Amino acid sequence: MIKIITVGTIKEKYLKEAIEEYLKRLKKYTNIELIEVKDEGLVEEQKAINLEGEKINKYLSSKDYIITLEIEGKSFTSEEFATKLNQIQIESSNIVFIIGGSYGLSDEIKSKAKLHLSFSKMTFPHQLFRVFLLEQIYRAYKIINNESYHK
Repeated sequence: MIKIITVGTIKEKYLKEAIEEYLKRLKKYTNIELIEVKDEGLVEEQKAINLEGEKINKYLSSKDYIITLEIEGKSFTSEEFATKLNQIQIESSNIVFIIGGSYGLSDEIKSKAKLHLSFSKMTFPHQLFRVFLLEQIYRAYKIINNESYHK
């Protein structure tokens, strides 16, 4: 089971369609759930981080293998990510990816992560990043199952 917890909601139709497409494709390989928590908006930065962290925390269990998405995290090639995801599945049946809000993630949430993952040193819109993450998870399953997929 994979859960993706994200801060904020998607409003753009084209992003919703892309997300739905990858969720549909992934159902062949795993149960997957997308959870959105409310973005605190333009309040004081630390207050927003803490409030969003409290909301995220409600969806976490001690049995989860938690992966936070952070600019400072570890980077992988798609093949390395597939290998890592496969190893994690052996260790834990509950994998949780967490995408923070515009201010990032609370230290409490970061401290619960077993893997701090980075796709790039660049900053991406959080809404668009969901598509990137879903695509890479899908690509990982294609690699794990030795199935062809575009390069």
